[in-house]
Amino acid sequence: MSNNLDLYFEGFGYTIALFLVAGVASLLLGTFLCALRVGPVAVLRGAAATYITVVRNTPLLIVFFFFGFVAPVFGLTFNFVDVHLGDFDFTEFFSIAVVSLSLYTSTFVAEAIRSGVNAVELGQAEAARSIGLTFTGTMREVILPQAFRASVPPLASVQIALLKNTSVAAVFGVAEAVNQMRSLTNNFGSERLGIFICFAIGYIVLVEVLSLGANRLERRWRIA
Repeated sequence: MSNNLDLYFEGFGYTIALFLVAGVASLLLGTFLCALRVGPVAVLRGAAATYITVVRNTPLLIVFFFFGFVAPVFGLTFNFVDVHLGDFDFTEFFSIAVVSLSLYTSTFVAEAIRSGVNAVELGQAEAARSIGLTFTGTMREVILPQAFRASVPPLASVQIALLKNTSVAAVFGVAEAVNQMRSLTNNFGSERLGIFICFAIGYIVLVEVLSLGANRLERRWRIA
């Protein structure tokens, strides 16, 4: 294993890249879906609720399969993505993984934030409307800042799940941690246990760092 540390770190580099890009994208999309879900327009509210319900109850592997094999039939491809940064190649397969993870995770983000919105006192929104704020202004200035504070624990759980879900990208050719682990165990069968332990430790460290960060953020917001 010591002779293949470059592959080890490369694998976790892709895992972290997937997590960061999909994490930001899912947070933005999830916030937008939440706003539609609690908005005053019945059609948009119903559409958002339907989308969230359908995608949340669809296995992530099916979402990957759709963008990998079905979407290209309808002309939706990501072959225009071809970015190279050092030893890392961000191409079509990486883009498929990011889109799949983002769309899937955003539904869980939306529900986590909605739980925070429900925790905000109704009088806050009424007070905002009484001073002339629109729905958008009320959400941006009053509701969402408080909702994010209340939804830190469920959002942290969603992001931890996203970190683990990046492993599905291995099935579609992204050289992330699980893909590299599988390759190394195939090439060095006598060292399978050590390889597995090393990659398990890597995931544990990432999850613990994410959990500690969420806990510190929650404590800071409580003090504020």
